[in-house]
Amino acid sequence: MKNVTEVTVFVLRGFTDNPELQIFFFLLFLGVYLFTLMGNLGLIVLVIGDSRLHNPMYYFLSVLSSIDACYSSVITPNMLVDFLSREKTISFGACAAQMFFAVTCGTTECFLLAAMAYDRYVAIYYPLLYSVSMSPRVYVPLILASFVSGILHAITHTTATFSLSFCGSNIMNHIFCDIPPLLAISCSDTCPNQLLLFYFAGSIQLCIILIILISYGFILLAILRIRSAEKKKKVFPTCGSHLTVVSIFYGTAVFMYVRPTTNSALEHDMVVSIFYTTFISMLNPLIYSLRNKDIKQAMRKVFGNNQLINKVCLS
Repeated sequence: MKNVTEVTVFVLRGFTDNPELQIFFFLLFLGVYLFTLMGNLGLIVLVIGDSRLHNPMYYFLSVLSSIDACYSSVITPNMLVDFLSREKTISFGACAAQMFFAVTCGTTECFLLAAMAYDRYVAIYYPLLYSVSMSPRVYVPLILASFVSGILHAITHTTATFSLSFCGSNIMNHIFCDIPPLLAISCSDTCPNQLLLFYFAGSIQLCIILIILISYGFILLAILRIRSAEKKKKVFPTCGSHLTVVSIFYGTAVFMYVRPTTNSALEHDMVVSIFYTTFISMLNPLIYSLRNKDIKQAMRKVFGNNQLINKVCLS
């Protein structure tokens, strides 16, 4: 029997060991993080403060913004500390907590985007019945179900991953504690975990994509029935913004999780993770707000005569 030492801390190598590049990345991601917080929290304030935005569509959007702010806060602060640290270590417990909250936020956002697609379907296909069909009895359970699904999914994978043995290398070529890099350094048999990840993530993605495609199929039928060109123009900005977010989010999610984990793929996974966990959270409020007339009017109301805001709203 060989003596083995269980891993108690992990090392996150990140992007580079070059000190000059680390400072550059620190400043870059600090700016992205601050912009993400301002954009998402600002959108939440707009929805709360403007009575014209008090409807299910914007309630879903404010919840999405809160998830994006939390998602970025789970990953980015620790990454910023690592840029200025030589050791770049994270404890076993902190790694498990980071993975749990990251998976919770990511999965919750998946289900919430599907709920938002259903909301758009009801609004466009049954406009006269929208207030009844999307009453608090409907949209509140949809939001709660998204969170519950995210938590259950995170519990499953966090328990399965940290039940493995880590007795060899503790160095992860990654920016945060995610499932694939942890499986790559485990000294246990990870085949059951990879199958669990593949089938769970794959089934969730497949079901949600089907919901979104069916919802937008009915939306397309409703748009084709609209004869007025002006009414069609009102529909496209909202649907276009949601489809843009869905395409970016699910494209990266499928690439990250719905495939076998290999050492050669971890380098690409890290690059995709950066986009997946930081930049998408920053882009979401921009995508939804810059093409939305109601949000632009709310921004004018809140920020008044600010010239920069007025230029953004008029663009």
